[in-house]
Amino acid sequence: MRITAHLDVEMIAIETDDQLSVMIELNAPPAPDDAGERVPSTLQVVLDRSGSMEGGRLAGAKTALTSLLDRLDPHDYFGLVIFDGQVEVAVPAGRLTDKAAVKRAIAGVHTRGSTDLSGGYLRGLQEARRVAGSAGATVLIISDGHANAGITDPDGLARVAAEAYTHRVTTSTLGFGLGYDERIMSAIARGGSGNEHFAEEPDTAVALIAGEVEGLLAQTAQAASLHVRLTPVVRGLLVVNDLPANTVEDGVLIELGGFYADETRKLVLTFDIPGVTALGLTEVATLTFTYVELPTLVQHTVTVPLHVNVVPGDQAAGRVPDPVVRTELIYLRAQQAKRRASSHLSSGDMDGALQEIQQAQREIAQAQIGAPEQLAADLAEEAQALNYLARETEAGSALRAAKYASASSSARLQKRGRAYNTPPVPPVGEQNAEAEPEQDGS
Repeated sequence: MRITAHLDVEMIAIETDDQLSVMIELNAPPAPDDAGERVPSTLQVVLDRSGSMEGGRLAGAKTALTSLLDRLDPHDYFGLVIFDGQVEVAVPAGRLTDKAAVKRAIAGVHTRGSTDLSGGYLRGLQEARRVAGSAGATVLIISDGHANAGITDPDGLARVAAEAYTHRVTTSTLGFGLGYDERIMSAIARGGSGNEHFAEEPDTAVALIAGEVEGLLAQTAQAASLHVRLTPVVRGLLVVNDLPANTVEDGVLIELGGFYADETRKLVLTFDIPGVTALGLTEVATLTFTYVELPTLVQHTVTVPLHVNVVPGDQAAGRVPDPVVRTELIYLRAQQAKRRASSHLSSGDMDGALQEIQQAQREIAQAQIGAPEQLAADLAEEAQALNYLARETEAGSALRAAKYASASSSARLQKRGRAYNTPPVPPVGEQNAEAEPEQDGS
């Protein structure tokens, strides 16, 4: 694993309050030379079978699950928990020694009842932890409905997911259609250091489920974290990517989850630095990146110190900020704006959402002028996404816009740079009028 750090400025003025941003690039190790050598994977699926899943949604999910079994090896672990108002273990988590039996169990799932998402999730976590070895496990929640039974508080479920991650259980979510609660699904995925997916149609869901499995099988690093040890010259730290982070005694510990082979990921940190009183090279922080390499399960640590040069004010006045770091910062701020817009849309504040989107549009458009070549395509894609969100919001399509904004921002803030499980691409042209969300049975 390689870690490199790029400062937006190499110098700050003496005795002057300033901010310093650093873009960190993380490069995962390649796949082992022996293609047959792979640590067993553990996938625990938690599937909504409430009434609103009837028809194409449940059929699409079952097709995807049946297909993914063919990608897993007999030494891999798989389990299936299904839920409506009640929870049932359809396939106890265990080795895939009898795929035909597991496929029959999947085929036998039928819809009924309401939506106790928390009950299904908690039972799925129990199953995952029961069989997960030192390589950990992934839980994938698939649901199309608003949780209307059990725990329905997003923050509470995020804490459950975060606690599970401390036991190397990652949680990803797939929201199906326009009727699910994106606040809950986003909170669980963020707390569990997993992916947040949005699929309006069954075909999209099938592709996203397949991508989740491909990413799991391609992993070469797990349980990755970044410890940022702050020196006394730093007054505060902002994790711009909005990753799960905890304050520790000497800084901040940021959770990064798993990496697949040859993946490159980016994150940006901004340090608040009050006036430094001494000239010369000054240490700002020490970055310590820790991960478990697969398939050896050996833990590695990489350490990178961060320094900035403190110079007289007239010398600092001539500094030229690094355009790549500054552009990446603007790009990530656009993702934060989309997350805020999603929150506004979920609460019915269309005007507040549109203000966030339009401000992000202006900043991205400005950043596109003379943008660094390696970021031009990302900015163009972001402009397209923001244009789509603006159209949907102006048309009153709050449900669709809220879910797209949430999934898109989460993908880019948490897994910036990864190729698997890319965020949803806005469709070409205008959408039809927004459909009413389907209701679960009771």
